[in-house]
Amino acid sequence: MSVIDEVLAANARYKETHDASLYSPSPRRHLAVLMCMDTRLLSAALGLDFGDAHFIRNAGGIATDDAIRSLLVSHYMLGTKEVMVINHTDCGLMKATEEEMHQIIETKAGRPPNMPVRFHAFKDVAKNVHEQLERLASHNWVRKELTLRGFVYDVTTGHLTEVPWECKRS
Repeated sequence: MSVIDEVLAANARYKETHDASLYSPSPRRHLAVLMCMDTRLLSAALGLDFGDAHFIRNAGGIATDDAIRSLLVSHYMLGTKEVMVINHTDCGLMKATEEEMHQIIETKAGRPPNMPVRFHAFKDVAKNVHEQLERLASHNWVRKELTLRGFVYDVTTGHLTEVPWECKRS
């Protein structure tokens, strides 16, 4: 049985006890979290349960155009008032340069990409968090009423450390 088949079997069991009235598309805690897709970053480490927050995940916890689109929907349409940007130690995007990642993947794929790909490789995790906060804050639809804060999660200790950042939005 494939992993996807196992997931489908688990879903068949879950649907028997699912109660849609317990959940809402709006996050209970009015929180959105932009974070890396790394499996070591768990909502339980943040004390958050299912339905508490919107989780927007991608490699590196990068404020891409698509992540910003999701955060805007979360804020304007679904009531989010605070955003956490979380990166972590030992991130895969810190292990190679942008060019090295392109070379590795192109070699393994056996062909060049048919559309542009940017991996957003970085070396300094705290600096990357700061850059993502700056990118979010620079969007003119991200109002100053939307709290933006950034953190680094240590995958060894499980500790979350805030990255100092001064919001310069009008």
